[in-house]
Amino acid sequence: MASSLTLAELGPRICILGPSNSGKSTLAQAIAAKTALPLIHLDQLFHLPGTHWQARSEAEFRQLHLDAIAGEKWVMDGNYVRCLPERLIRASGIILLDVHPARSLLRYIRRTLFDAQRIGGVVSPNQREHLTWEMIRYLLVTTPGHRQRNRRMFEQWTLPKVFLASPAQLIACYQAWELSRAR
Repeated sequence: MASSLTLAELGPRICILGPSNSGKSTLAQAIAAKTALPLIHLDQLFHLPGTHWQARSEAEFRQLHLDAIAGEKWVMDGNYVRCLPERLIRASGIILLDVHPARSLLRYIRRTLFDAQRIGGVVSPNQREHLTWEMIRYLLVTTPGHRQRNRRMFEQWTLPKVFLASPAQLIACYQAWELSRAR
């Protein structure tokens, strides 16, 4: 782990950021289970319930985001960088997953083939995740640029922060914080 911070040192409002399929939701669930912090998946705020990734209106999403960050305690996973400044004003700590695009691609393929009912961080029994070329392209072409942007932002953040750049660091973090991976 790139930082020796304890989970408690990240405080009661933790943002988890990183590429798609990097493990943000799984880590957020583990932290919420350990700390009893309310769990907020930004994908669930952005997308309409009961749909396959159909977006809400921008105004509705922004209001849901503002309502969510107004809470006194939470662990929140998701990027939505356009809303990040407001989120960071309220956040007490940040975790950045910096997973290589190839690892994200493997996680995405595994999820769509073997864990297909998991959408937006939660199990959705009436929906199935589908392998798409659009997402594969996003992971391999768009994600590398986002990783560089995320690293630059991370260097500027002054909140307590943790940078996890490899599967080994993520595993070490789970062990150090005594987190369990619920499936």
